[in-house]
Amino acid sequence: MSVISVKPLDGCKLLIKFENEEERIFDVSPYFNIGKFAELKDISMFNTVTVKFDTIEWANHLDIDPEVLYEKSIKVETQHITNQSR
Repeated sequence: MSVISVKPLDGCKLLIKFENEEERIFDVSPYFNIGKFAELKDISMFNTVTVKFDTIEWANHLDIDPEVLYEKSIKVETQHITNQSR
């Protein structure tokens, strides 16, 4: 499942849009105790996240497999609001 967009959010979370148009929230904080992922505690580094090839990557060259991003994230439930007034 390829990533097509990513946006950093408060609380060390990412809003990720996948090729199937599904938007999901991925919490990066559980990874902060794993090697170089500790560098992402610095919000300026965390906010460097971009789409690279079919996944995400930070300026320190860390990335996460897109299948992991999909499986470990929570689907964003969108509410459709329609305007009933005429």
